[in-house]
Amino acid sequence: MFHLEQTDCFDWLRQCPPHSIHAVCTDPPYGILEFTEKELAKLRVGRGGVWRLPPKVGGSHRDPLPRFTVLTEEQKQHLRDYFRDWGRSVLPALVPGAHVCVAGHPILQHHVQGAMVEAGFEVRPAIMRLYYSFRGGDRPKNAETEFPEVCVSPKGAYEPWMLFRKPIETKTVAENLRKWKTGGLRRLSTDRPLPDAIASGRTPKREEAISDHPCLKPQHFMRIIVRALLPLGEGKILDPFMGSGSTIAAAEAVGYPSIGLEMDAEYFRLAQKAIPRLAALYPSFEGQEIEVELNGHVECESGRQTAFVLAERGVQ
Repeated sequence: MFHLEQTDCFDWLRQCPPHSIHAVCTDPPYGILEFTEKELAKLRVGRGGVWRLPPKVGGSHRDPLPRFTVLTEEQKQHLRDYFRDWGRSVLPALVPGAHVCVAGHPILQHHVQGAMVEAGFEVRPAIMRLYYSFRGGDRPKNAETEFPEVCVSPKGAYEPWMLFRKPIETKTVAENLRKWKTGGLRRLSTDRPLPDAIASGRTPKREEAISDHPCLKPQHFMRIIVRALLPLGEGKILDPFMGSGSTIAAAEAVGYPSIGLEMDAEYFRLAQKAIPRLAALYPSFEGQEIEVELNGHVECESGRQTAFVLAERGVQ
């Protein structure tokens, strides 16, 4: 039910028929700089660049993180221009009332939201992915001993997934749902709406063993989000910055047709192999509930984290 293309999403969107996509879910290069060919080369050989390669903490390796605090004003303006142009490119492909869900970063979120408004989208309430992060909380660089009770920024504990909506074509959401199958979000059940904060935990090791993409998102969270984007369970999902393929795998697990686009050849090959394996995990879970046991139980990793993590049990 999924279709993959190695291509630049701008080129693909120029050829996409109008009103053919019902939702977008993506984790884009929201700093732009970190996924340039130059910076990816540095990441792959472990020599930093914009990617911060942190040391071990408590014996555990920490994943590389892009340092968006180093962006210049010129690069921030480029970010705004990029997402405004991208928003304008994707808008015609969407049916009226289609939602676009974009992973963000707290210090860049306002740039992306402003750009999408310029492109013609409505800003909707963001969904917060709650998880334990190594972002923030650091003492002043080279003065840690001098200022032991100072942190430069709050310790990261969430990731914003920004929601945007193409304006509905009709007078009411109900009319738009009847005509285009879009305009709202799918509830978890008739008695439980989708919440705007979801305790996610880290990406489980069994998923990281399938894909070593630096931005792999957990299937627990992705299936909840992807399922919610088609309010009647009908339509097609697009991920124009496919990366690891976690969005497409989630759509496959939920039973939605999807299209994944990725420009980087290495990540495209990785996603081709990873998507079927990620989609096959947790066969009874289709994103219809928040508290869930995925082949194990939810437990607290004592001593290092206060976040909930999925226990690594069962066969991959």
